[in-house]
Amino acid sequence: MTEATNAEARKQRPGSPAGKALHARAEPGTLVDAEIDELPAPQPTRVGSRRQLAYLGLCLVLIGLNLRTVFSSFSAVLPEASSQAALPGWAVVVLTTVPVTLLGVFAPLAPVLARRFGAERVLLGAMAVLTSGLLLRPVELPAAGHLPALLAGTAACGAAIALCNVLLPGLVKRDFPHRLGLMGGLYTTAICASAALGAGFTYPAYTATGEWTLALWFWALPAAVVLLLFLPVAVRQRPVRHTAVRDGVNVWRSAVAWQVTLFMVLQAMMSFSVFAWLAPILRERGVDGGTAGLMVSASIVLQMLGSLFAPALAARFRDQRAINTAVALMTGTGFALCIFGPLDLVWAWAGLLGLGQGSLTAVALTMIMLRTRDGHTAAHLSGMMQGVGYGLGSAGTLMVGQLHQATGSFAAAGFLFLAVGLLAAVFGYRAGRDRFVG
Repeated sequence: MTEATNAEARKQRPGSPAGKALHARAEPGTLVDAEIDELPAPQPTRVGSRRQLAYLGLCLVLIGLNLRTVFSSFSAVLPEASSQAALPGWAVVVLTTVPVTLLGVFAPLAPVLARRFGAERVLLGAMAVLTSGLLLRPVELPAAGHLPALLAGTAACGAAIALCNVLLPGLVKRDFPHRLGLMGGLYTTAICASAALGAGFTYPAYTATGEWTLALWFWALPAAVVLLLFLPVAVRQRPVRHTAVRDGVNVWRSAVAWQVTLFMVLQAMMSFSVFAWLAPILRERGVDGGTAGLMVSASIVLQMLGSLFAPALAARFRDQRAINTAVALMTGTGFALCIFGPLDLVWAWAGLLGLGQGSLTAVALTMIMLRTRDGHTAAHLSGMMQGVGYGLGSAGTLMVGQLHQATGSFAAAGFLFLAVGLLAAVFGYRAGRDRFVG
């Protein structure tokens, strides 16, 4: 019995191929506990019954369902907002870039706040800030117009989403250890669905009301509902003061960690550019606003399909060089074809982009688990990837906006993302080698 147990343990070591696959299935790359270095160890959320646990799970999924509408909703009515609010060109670039940049800037602050106030209360505060930011965005100030509120509201949303991005996966992992596959799938699907809903329903809301401000205000409603639903859960938690204890290797000195992080940077450049610019790209090509929103929404739905199957496929191989390279090239090519390809096939190009982007994002996150030996190192690598990945990844939306301003068209952006896709393939190939951080 002892020999059999030892043999099974050797098979399941993270370093073995079978162990890596098991490790990836047991701990999806998106579910990294950012608070793993704390003493005493953070405990699961206090609930009194199975019904309350199910209620908590519903709240966490609904929070995920609000984390991407801010990106895709504004782009769906960008031409209307720009013309009716008389936004200068630089403001459009800033409004599409700042929220992504803030995902990286505020990510390191999330564990610090959680140690002081508790993850649940920080999430509650983040949802309050997100709701406030969504309410503030369309406000028109006397003598100042829409721009100040748009900038402040968008920045608030970006900061709030950064905190949720970091803390939510750890809560899902701690509170549902026996339903990790189900809850992890629901949580990640909700995030993708959030972007699809923002892209698909904002323009119809604009056509129904005739006001782009009302179309944007609509997205404050679901955020406010989730805030009220989560309020009783968060306030009954008693915060426990924690001490941060650094464990695991120094990822900032690891070549493997930098290769994985740069892979993440390049995928983020393409991913958030889809949210910010795909609808305006399609509308500039002659697609009407409602159809453009549906195309972006359909592309994001296909991202869910890619994100569902790509991690399991990646974990089956000894290394991930082939799949990383393939999905990176697929994404860059799909983006370029949405700009250059025949308009009659634009639904196909949007679908290719969606499948590629969903797979690319998923395998980039899966690298966190496949390239690390323990949860502490995985948490540090995740923090590095989010801070650097989103911080530098926002350069994608910035460059698209700047190129459009300079040339008057999105053609240059097509060449940009062919280059970004190629670079992502290079770093994905290097990150996919069978090696570990440290």
